[in-house]
Amino acid sequence: MNIKRAKQEIKDTIEAYLLKDEYGEYVIPQIRQRPVLLLGAPGIGKTQIMEQIAKECGIALVAYTITHHTRQSAIGLPFVSRQNFGGREYTVTEYTMSEIVASLYEKMEKTGLSEGILFIDEINCVSETLAPAMLQFLQCKTFGSHEIPQGWIIVAAGNPPEYNKSVREFDVVTMDRVKKIEVEPDFAVWKEYAQLQQLHPAIISYLNTRTAHFYKMETTVDGRKFATPRGWEDLSQMLTVYDALGKEMDREVVVQYIQHETIAKDFANYLELYRKYQMDYQLEEVLEGRIDPLLLKKAAHAPFDERLSVVGLLLGRCRNRFAKLMRAEQATELLYEELKKLKAQLLAGETGNEAAGVDGILSAALARFQAETERRKTAELLTRQEEQTRRRVTELLEQYQRNLRKENVQDGGTAFARLKEWFDGEQDALEREMAEAGAMLEHAFDFLEAAFSAGQEMVIFVTELNRDPYSVHFLQDYECERYYRYNRELLFEESGQAIEARLRELGR
Repeated sequence: MNIKRAKQEIKDTIEAYLLKDEYGEYVIPQIRQRPVLLLGAPGIGKTQIMEQIAKECGIALVAYTITHHTRQSAIGLPFVSRQNFGGREYTVTEYTMSEIVASLYEKMEKTGLSEGILFIDEINCVSETLAPAMLQFLQCKTFGSHEIPQGWIIVAAGNPPEYNKSVREFDVVTMDRVKKIEVEPDFAVWKEYAQLQQLHPAIISYLNTRTAHFYKMETTVDGRKFATPRGWEDLSQMLTVYDALGKEMDREVVVQYIQHETIAKDFANYLELYRKYQMDYQLEEVLEGRIDPLLLKKAAHAPFDERLSVVGLLLGRCRNRFAKLMRAEQATELLYEELKKLKAQLLAGETGNEAAGVDGILSAALARFQAETERRKTAELLTRQEEQTRRRVTELLEQYQRNLRKENVQDGGTAFARLKEWFDGEQDALEREMAEAGAMLEHAFDFLEAAFSAGQEMVIFVTELNRDPYSVHFLQDYECERYYRYNRELLFEESGQAIEARLRELGR
């Protein structure tokens, strides 16, 4: 099963486990809510999807790597208490609350969320002294004498024995009490994620032609050599920052993330060519509609891997522009919702809001919006992009309030008219941005048509547009005649799968 399907399976499980009947009781009682056990190779995203699942389901997340814990921190420390049995007093050994169980209650207090996921990573790599406690945890949902709270779902992850010498095999009794999901690397699924997260276009372009390098695990006389999705994603973030700082990334840096010397060297060579093509083909000018005939001739006679890199560069520029536009749209939509609420308050004099005055109404609205942002942030329900969107809306509302103060606007109707005017300005800017993004796409088509006509390069370009979420979102609103025409004419004759097969052949 790939990681995308595994993620959906876990979300479906959470929805089923948290379903309540008419009396407020969980339909599947806690004792029958089998822990989910994710088994798969390291670095394929098992841990990362848990953060996504918690946000998307609107529940809390507490994550632990169990190899960092001792028996005492997991089940608590012993202490002696006195209890009365049959009229006689006895000393009894009890345990303080487990650090892990206590963290669930702390999370509930901090976030206000009563339901969540307890994620335990590397569960099959525990020490010998902790192994019995882990078996009890999976079978009985307790750490020591303390139960996992109602509404908390257990998800555990581990690596198969071939990847970790410390792995312990769980017995049949334990395995018969878990919901086992085996996960395998899948480039097509990872690529969807990579595009959504805007990983560096050089990495996406490289792996498009060398999918075998996406995940590689080899055992040699010198030890393990490997390349993992996690390594590519971390390398992407560093590469993006290096670009911003004007720094060059060479093989010595790449191998720090892609710990397979052959692949690291190959990517470093590709990256050098990628930058060279970026300079040689003057893509910034191309996407502004200034196309040098000499460049068209150069592109038309270039080797296929060079032409493919040029297509990747064009796609990367377009995707980034579409992603920027989508973020601006999201901020504008959220701002619109907040202004709708303000309209009711500013125009409804009979409600008594006029006593607070225009500035007071705006201050109260800002305070509510910021409090909601902080609540969601504390509950860890905001993605980084959502947090940035809300920050942008806060900045705009604060700017509007400063403008109203400067103009000394006291009347609610006048205040709303000014707010509407400023919002219309945001809408106009958004429309200009969409027109500019559309022009960029049209110029990309101009270059591809002039250089390659309706060849493989055009098929690849259109196929990749179809698979990129930001491009798809943009093309739902922007009417690009050539995009639809090439979809009909080219993709009807040659499927995306056939193109991918050809790219894989090229990468061998």
